[in-house]
Amino acid sequence: MITFQLIHSLSTVHPGAHLIAHPTSQPLPDTTLIEEMRAANVIADACFGCAPFKRITLLPQALWQDSLTDGLVNALRPLLATPVSANVVIDVTDIDSTVLLQLLRFLFNQAYRLDDLQLKTADSATTRLSHIDVLCLPEQRETLEAIVRQQQAIANGMMAARRLADIPSDRCTPHFVAGQVQALCAPYPTLHCEVLDEQQIVEQGLGLLHAVGKGATCPPRLVAIHYDGASEGPVRCYVGKGITFDTGGLWLKEGAGMYTMKYDMCGAANVLGLLLTAAELRLPVRMMGVLALAENAIGPNAMQPGNVARACNGMTVEINNTDAEGRLVLADAIAWASQRHPQAHYIIDIATLTGAVVKALGYELSGLMTQDEQLRDHLTCAGKICGDEVWSLPLDARLKKQTDSAIADLCNTPTNNAAISASAAWLLHHFCPPTIPWAHLDISGTALWREGGRSVASGRPIPLLMQHLLNALAVEE
Repeated sequence: MITFQLIHSLSTVHPGAHLIAHPTSQPLPDTTLIEEMRAANVIADACFGCAPFKRITLLPQALWQDSLTDGLVNALRPLLATPVSANVVIDVTDIDSTVLLQLLRFLFNQAYRLDDLQLKTADSATTRLSHIDVLCLPEQRETLEAIVRQQQAIANGMMAARRLADIPSDRCTPHFVAGQVQALCAPYPTLHCEVLDEQQIVEQGLGLLHAVGKGATCPPRLVAIHYDGASEGPVRCYVGKGITFDTGGLWLKEGAGMYTMKYDMCGAANVLGLLLTAAELRLPVRMMGVLALAENAIGPNAMQPGNVARACNGMTVEINNTDAEGRLVLADAIAWASQRHPQAHYIIDIATLTGAVVKALGYELSGLMTQDEQLRDHLTCAGKICGDEVWSLPLDARLKKQTDSAIADLCNTPTNNAAISASAAWLLHHFCPPTIPWAHLDISGTALWREGGRSVASGRPIPLLMQHLLNALAVEE
């Protein structure tokens, strides 16, 4: 875990730290090196003549105000990939409020690397970031103290989700995820878990989850995480898609499209991370996270195109595409959550659901689909504040024909291959009662961070959902 402290002067910094600041920073030492670096008006980085620091990096002022393109974090990423010091001093005396949140989460996330999975021989002597000095003005201290602690907790939740999602699917089965959830929740007295095995899934009528999971040798699981940060009040529900590997089933994916499919459980992993963050921050709310876990595999019992399965709310779905399995497990989990908490404050589902949302929005924005205008506005606002943004796509009765079936109540994919993302959301909305506000987040573009042709879990949209919670609590106070 990375520690931190707030400081007002560079004189208190541990020798050998990496100083990161903007060129106009007043606390910077008055030296020839700093004067030359300031005059450069570009990213200026020095590792020589920096005493008492081991490295000094000055980043252009524009990056500290750029809340749109992650400019500051992107500039820091290669610098901290192989840090020269375990201690970083970061100057936040003049920084945009959204960029500050992005920066803090990025720094605290440095506590986790893929090497930590111990699947690759690593150099044990590699320097790791272990402490952050946050350089601020005295009048900023009180506000910053709370902000830094919040972002540290959010980063911890993100890292728990990232670590789980990065584990290869031969190990990260539904059963394994259920065990990890129980182990990670155990230290928090406000969290408790329940796990439905494959027999209980059938007994409770979760026919869609069963249909997806029955083709695999690793059977499905439904995990519910309950957070009781308050003794009463409405429950905020979150549902995560947890397809631990997606072959496409009998609608087999091509090899290139299958490579990152161990990450098809990022929605479930992020729900776990969100609940862990809430517990760490001791938020005074009640929450439930539902993880719909299954492997979409090819086997003798795999679901077939044309099969009809029944959800736990009684609705039937024609499975005309076995590679549209995510909406099936989500539908059952949403219905199950609404039955457990008929007076839920809201239900928000999170899923790496469609490649179509990436074509529409790219890799920076999550797709938001809801018919509840207040929930839409609150989520959009939260995204802008924390820098984990969403973009709303239409969801209304004009999509009805996209899920029409001649043999069942619904079909799981539109036969015309149009409006794929919105059509999936239209199917899902049937499984949440109209009395409960509901929103769907398609995170296919944002659940992974991509660089140099490689993909790793990003931990998004945990920052968005936590900011949404914090905003609501601030209003309620």
